[in-house]
Amino acid sequence: MKRLLYILTTLVMTVLLPSCTPTPKDVVTRDALPPIYPDYCDVTIPENIAPLNFLIREDCEAIEVKAGELTLNASGNEAVFDIDDWKELMQQAADKELEVTVTARVRGRWIQYKPFHWRVVSDKIDPYLTYRLIEPDYEIWNNIQIQQRCIENFDVNALGHYEQLENRCMNCHTYASQNPELSMMYVRGPGGGAILNRNGELSKLNIPGSVYFGFSPSGRYITYSTQKIIPAFHSDPNKRLEVYDATSNVFVADMEQQRIISSPLLSDSLKFETFPTFSPDGKYIYYCAADSVSLPTDIKSLQYRLVRIPFDEATGTIGTQVDTLSTSESSVCHPRISPDGRFLLYTIADYGTFPIWHPEADLQMMNLETGAIDSLQTVNSQKSDTYHAWSSNSRWFVFASKRDDGLYGKPYFCYVDKEGRAHKPFCLPQQHPTFYDNNLKSFNAPELGKGKVPFDVYDVAKAMKQEALHFNR
Repeated sequence: MKRLLYILTTLVMTVLLPSCTPTPKDVVTRDALPPIYPDYCDVTIPENIAPLNFLIREDCEAIEVKAGELTLNASGNEAVFDIDDWKELMQQAADKELEVTVTARVRGRWIQYKPFHWRVVSDKIDPYLTYRLIEPDYEIWNNIQIQQRCIENFDVNALGHYEQLENRCMNCHTYASQNPELSMMYVRGPGGGAILNRNGELSKLNIPGSVYFGFSPSGRYITYSTQKIIPAFHSDPNKRLEVYDATSNVFVADMEQQRIISSPLLSDSLKFETFPTFSPDGKYIYYCAADSVSLPTDIKSLQYRLVRIPFDEATGTIGTQVDTLSTSESSVCHPRISPDGRFLLYTIADYGTFPIWHPEADLQMMNLETGAIDSLQTVNSQKSDTYHAWSSNSRWFVFASKRDDGLYGKPYFCYVDKEGRAHKPFCLPQQHPTFYDNNLKSFNAPELGKGKVPFDVYDVAKAMKQEALHFNR
């Protein structure tokens, strides 16, 4: 009897619940885009992205969203799409443009806003994103987490967590050519080291001082920088924190022979060298270099240039000629080359080497075939835009932006079409539209990967107890 009553109640609720959500009538049109958050108006999105759930920044009693053939009716101010309906919509709309119309009941009156569009492209983005969660405070680090998120849905798994790793500082997780079977992260502190992932087998490497690093195309080598990082506080309230390198040099580690390869050109005592990365063909190491100045006194004179030096993967030999690629008066950071070798993406700031605290920090993109530089006005904001990484098909890049409030960084995705044009970026979608309003962590150094990595935080904690493999010079 109880079971029958439960079934009948469920059937009644199934029939009645939809009728509880009001539908538009006596609609008044408004010639303005809806005040939705995150800003998903007129963006280009990949076919395989998770639902773009959003909320309306008005006191709404109910909303209706029409996206192509899909209609969503909901009470309140949140638009949360069914993931199966969303996937079907994306498949149908691939390489097409969807018109999206939002109608909201505000203080008893239905208002229909100006429609906007989603351009859906079949150029898929790599389905996994790793990032570091860090408190955007005056502290350099505390309670750090490294997570991996599937951006085709909302699944998240932890790769590093302060509770399992004794509240240590952790450098970000980096892939070799977006390959989840070969990657590395760095755990600092006594007994720390680089945690190397090869097909799910983790080992701890003693590569002293490694901060920023990148794999060669073959995966045999990593190029990395060593730094002595110093924090300083600004008296100017508009600039909270400055971070600079007291010393910095670049090296190469041979992962097979466990040896360190160095060059006097990459460890000049009169220069700072940092942010090294291999070109996709392995023939060059791109990095940033600056003439040394008295720090912190002359911090505003610290200007990094974009440079490169040849590298021979066959012999593990560093070249003898450094080429300067940038002539900009701005300071250049974080060079990253698209996997197809066409574009070089980097950050510019007024000065220094830590642009995430510089509101003027912007992204620029150099065409390596023509030398032309795109200032990416469609992409940049009035706040810090930096820490970028490419998708494996060279059609997408992700970056961290503080455009909302100048404090919390969030991952944004940008489409680069076949002609090399960058489109308006969009924020990583979340299952609950209020997520970013309630989140008290900053997303830092996002990286795209082609698959889920074969380890988790507990595997990293076990690897930390291993004896570290030492590298010889």
